[in-house]
Amino acid sequence: MSTQYPTIEDPELGTLSRAETTLDDGDVVIHDWYSGALTIDGRELELMIDGADADAVGALLPRAHAIVADLRGVRRRASEAVISHFSDSEPTPAQLEEGAVDLVLDTLEITDDTTVLHFTDSCGQHFPEGYWPAVHLDLDGEVAEVTVEG
Repeated sequence: MSTQYPTIEDPELGTLSRAETTLDDGDVVIHDWYSGALTIDGRELELMIDGADADAVGALLPRAHAIVADLRGVRRRASEAVISHFSDSEPTPAQLEEGAVDLVLDTLEITDDTTVLHFTDSCGQHFPEGYWPAVHLDLDGEVAEVTVEG
């Protein structure tokens, strides 16, 4: 990671560093967000927080803390929103439970105006390969939109 940008050490979220990508030719692209990783239930969850400097990211840390503190509830509401959005009829409790198991939360993205949960279809039966569902939460933590990204 670049030494030009300070890392953020957070007792709950761990180390957050300015995100970088090294291209095949060796060039380094520095992104306008910080990233880190959390281990939740034995799985690594990528955390991306929008902001080109530590102060901008620091302003979003309280929301990141709130989301992580209620991650089980947020994740369940989000998986149910995905299943409901793509169902032709009201999903059954069994379908919602199956969706909660099949949709694995991989990335939590926090920006000024939204929080996005990016999921992987762990069984490969709900979304084509290379595509994943994303749930966008408003500032109150309510589901605002469900999208498919690729």
